[in-house]
Amino acid sequence: MGVLKEFKDFAMKGNVIDLATAVIIGGAFGRIVSSLVNDILMPPLGVLLGNVNFKELNVVIQEAVGEQAAVTINYGAFTQTVIDFIIIAFSIFMVIKAYKRMEKKKEEAPAPAVPPAPSNEEKLLTEIRDLLKAQK
Repeated sequence: MGVLKEFKDFAMKGNVIDLATAVIIGGAFGRIVSSLVNDILMPPLGVLLGNVNFKELNVVIQEAVGEQAAVTINYGAFTQTVIDFIIIAFSIFMVIKAYKRMEKKKEEAPAPAVPPAPSNEEKLLTEIRDLLKAQK
């Protein structure tokens, strides 16, 4: 039972929950970027390069024979994947840069001013006031 309790304690720590949330959001973000590259960026780029469909760019190593499919190196799909990676890496870089900027501003922010300690005169006046209240 000790191992199960340790695992539960580990799994319920805030860092693990935060990490799980980040992985889920990261996966969704990756799909969004893939769609951006495949559906928005690559078609116009293909048109600019002479109606090239990047998904179909490949080098045939062995032609198809009967039922056996051709063996190809699909460098067009690889190119799209590299562009996906560059966009995701740049986006993460910008998020981290913004986070560090916010943290730096937080550190540089002046600490709330601590009111100065009462002077000796104020202390004496407070004692006199308290003594007068006590005599009533």
